[in-house]
Amino acid sequence: MATQKGLVLFEGTLGGINFYYRKGKAVARKAGGGFNGKAIKTKPSMIRVRENNSEFGHCSRIKKEIRMALFPFLMYYKEGTLHGRMMQLFQGIKNCDAISERGQRTVGKGISSPEGHKLFNDFKFTPKCFIASVVPMKASYNPVSCVYSVADFNINLVRFPKSATHLELQFGVLGTDFESIYTLFMAPVLIFEKGIEVADFTMTPTTLPDVGLHRFAFVGVTFYQELNGIKYVLRADGNIGVEVVEG
Repeated sequence: MATQKGLVLFEGTLGGINFYYRKGKAVARKAGGGFNGKAIKTKPSMIRVRENNSEFGHCSRIKKEIRMALFPFLMYYKEGTLHGRMMQLFQGIKNCDAISERGQRTVGKGISSPEGHKLFNDFKFTPKCFIASVVPMKASYNPVSCVYSVADFNINLVRFPKSATHLELQFGVLGTDFESIYTLFMAPVLIFEKGIEVADFTMTPTTLPDVGLHRFAFVGVTFYQELNGIKYVLRADGNIGVEVVEG
């Protein structure tokens, strides 16, 4: 590698030499070297790279599909680390696939294992809003009937943000085969006004996922401020929460 000292400085390749800047200095080196697409696709020594690329692409597609399916829960949630954290989640779940060969491991098989299932259930979509702390509820979920039940709900125990006037509660069940089906079945949304007493209630999707699909239940909370009859979402961290519900 050589350092340019002439008056004419440029970037690019000329006569088999690459010219570029490194740490603020113009340098030149012989073009070539490294890996190209053909080598990665054909060289036996690149098999591990091909395997990793295949599984990474699979996890990326799963992440995209799940995130799109959960749009009703995440539409107001803007947080820069969610994409990366979800990729780590699905790569970890994929690693739990002990059946397939490396390069062919899938999220669908990984999540069928106890370890993979636990990774998904424990994932914190909104780490700054732990629903059990913000909205204390005596809740239970029946995975067969997909009914989410809450008993003795006390609105006065809810940790309303300073300017919040209403709490929105969402419940839905995701049905997926981790291949082509990613459908979210939502229950009617419930909105509670601050200070108005509520007792028991249940939430059930209007339709249910087909038998044979993986089913994952989600609960979401969103706080609103009502001004002149219009409800505005409070988008600050901690005001929107989404969690997996275990049956």
